[in-house]
Amino acid sequence: MEHSPSSTTDSSLGDDRESLLFSALVGAVASIVLSPLPGSTVLGGAISGYLTGSDRELGVKSGAVSGLFVSLVGVVLGVVVLGFFGIFAIGVTPFELGFGLGILGIVIVALFGLALLLVYTVGLGALGGYLGAYLHEEFA
Repeated sequence: MEHSPSSTTDSSLGDDRESLLFSALVGAVASIVLSPLPGSTVLGGAISGYLTGSDRELGVKSGAVSGLFVSLVGVVLGVVVLGFFGIFAIGVTPFELGFGLGILGIVIVALFGLALLLVYTVGLGALGGYLGAYLHEEFA
């Protein structure tokens, strides 16, 4: 069977996606392992961008996906913590005004925290991905 030019382009795009996801996963693991260090999301994004190669746009995408993976871990931890504190907010005054404000307060804190977490991890991961692709271009 003959290969058309579009089939080779499609296969190379598939390889790029697999490479992007693999490097993003490696960067996310590095970010989580290095989480005690400040800027660990940038470091994980840089590792991810370096692994994708010298294409800076692909490095930014890889770093952003790495940050998204890291934010999933943060969301799981946030659900556990807010669930724990939510029990106390509900149990304080179940039939008064405090009940509604407790639930509303938890929802507001959760949404604000999620937005902040996504901006922090995805944004800094994308920055690290750009820097990693730049370093790969300069030194590899």
